[in-house]
Amino acid sequence: MAFTAPGLTEDSAATVVKTLQERLSALNDLHLTLKHIHWNVVGTNFIGVHEMIDPQVELVRGYADTLAERIATMGASPQGTAKAIEDNRSWDDYSLGRDSVQAHLGALDLVYVGVIKSHRDAIETTGKIDPVTEDILIGQTAELEKFHWFVRAHLESYTGELSNAGATTEQEAAEKAR
Repeated sequence: MAFTAPGLTEDSAATVVKTLQERLSALNDLHLTLKHIHWNVVGTNFIGVHEMIDPQVELVRGYADTLAERIATMGASPQGTAKAIEDNRSWDDYSLGRDSVQAHLGALDLVYVGVIKSHRDAIETTGKIDPVTEDILIGQTAELEKFHWFVRAHLESYTGELSNAGATTEQEAAEKAR
């Protein structure tokens, strides 16, 4: 990097950029996954879930843009390609195609768990180095958690139990939620 944000060392900026690039790839993957779900949900409550997902897609795309611009602010080049998503991926590709609303929401619950946990890890990594980046990630995490709540509201019983509780894979979560 030829430059970085004032007050950050090159090593600190490199750590922040690496963390942000991982988050950028995860958010790019998430907005593609959300759009895939939007196109592939069927059955009862289709229209409500179909329309619930579009605002999530738009907000997540905006989050990706914010992180890409922060990377550029640090003097690095944000990578927004499909190859970058693949290179940075520590998760499996979304595994459901055309399926019921409940199946997709059961699987999406696990997707959000992974994204939110990783965002929280990034908050931890950047917090001591760059409070500006930490603040961006905190704000994004709050909204991601709200969307996660929207998803879980469809999976929750009146007693507070999730229909996909205990599932460790998207396929298992989908099966339990059906």
